[in-house]
Amino acid sequence: MSRLLELLDVTAAGAHTWRGAASGPDGKRAYGGQLVAQSLAAAARTVDPVKAPTAMHLQFLRGGEAGEPVEYRVDTTFDGRTAAARRVDASQGGRLLTTATVSFAAALPGPEHGHRDSLPENPETLPPTGPAGPAPSMPLDELDLRLIDEGAGEGFVRRLWWRATVALPDDPLLHTLIAAYVTDVYLIDPALAVHGHSMRSRTHRSGTTDSSIWFHRAVHADRWNLLECRSPAAARGRGVVAASLIGHDGVVAATLVQEGLIAAREPAPDPVG
Repeated sequence: MSRLLELLDVTAAGAHTWRGAASGPDGKRAYGGQLVAQSLAAAARTVDPVKAPTAMHLQFLRGGEAGEPVEYRVDTTFDGRTAAARRVDASQGGRLLTTATVSFAAALPGPEHGHRDSLPENPETLPPTGPAGPAPSMPLDELDLRLIDEGAGEGFVRRLWWRATVALPDDPLLHTLIAAYVTDVYLIDPALAVHGHSMRSRTHRSGTTDSSIWFHRAVHADRWNLLECRSPAAARGRGVVAASLIGHDGVVAATLVQEGLIAAREPAPDPVG
């Protein structure tokens, strides 16, 4: 099994409890995208596969240790004929890291929209850049990530093209998990980029506090996908980023919104003279 697929798998660890593998390296903070994806995987283990994920809302409460596994407690909130809902709490050593609600539903007939007639560029023409900063927990040898930034100020737009480069089974849930995992990487960064800063430069205290994803259509993680990101607002030391996940065929597969901390660092105290 590839390292990417190992990181997205969860195993039964008791009644209503699942365990997710550690990503490593030791001493580093756990990657938020892994907590999102493993929470979703644990919830999905308890739902009829005919009901696919439709929405997920997750709060990051504490940072986790990348070198330690994470336990996920899944509680049933609702089970209906065509829909289901779950609550998932992630903990490590008895410390609550994240709490999430996940909705599932069977597909129903209805009107549809959300399609781009054209995409802004051919990702094959872009150089492989990797993520917007260090990502020691991600198996970057199994992912192709290509970034392009345009505009400045409130017109700033970040486009992240991505795809998995390992062989993937034809499992719609797995492709959704990979999308949840990849799209979290530095997603809050555009809120700083509007002001000419970045998470990589460490000029501000930064990190995701809340993450929401609405899943509209199937994701094909082994084909090119475009995550197009903008930051509509920031205030009180927090910023919001909204993004569309667009498939290779121009179909909008998911909508994402994140809030994150982008607070100014406190100045160093004056030396005692």
